[in-house]
Amino acid sequence: MALSRDQMLAVPDLKIELVPVPEWGGEVYVKSMSGVERDKFETSIIEQKGKNQVVKTDNIRAKLCAYTICDEEGNLLFSEKDIIELGKKNASALSRVFMKARILSGIGEEEMKELADDLQENFTGDSHSD
Repeated sequence: MALSRDQMLAVPDLKIELVPVPEWGGEVYVKSMSGVERDKFETSIIEQKGKNQVVKTDNIRAKLCAYTICDEEGNLLFSEKDIIELGKKNASALSRVFMKARILSGIGEEEMKELADDLQENFTGDSHSD
């Protein structure tokens, strides 16, 4: 049965999960991003380099965490101005939240491979573009 417009718009499809973060002494809520939020996140990490687009990976874990850490109602706890400070937190804790946010928001293996390739390029100075 095909869903109607109203049925699709009425479905509460955003998810919120509690993630244990022992490094911070407790748990945090992490939410899936909406389509608009994910587009905003992706736009914030893309930089135009000539004719190529490059993923800016600096502080990406903190950035995704800021876009997804919320209260139990789904209200974000951080803004873009908090990203640098959030990035100073324990890397293991940020990675745990980052991985949950990635899964909840549908950032799959292909996107992660692209990020990993860009990270490798940033660390080695190699370029895989022509």
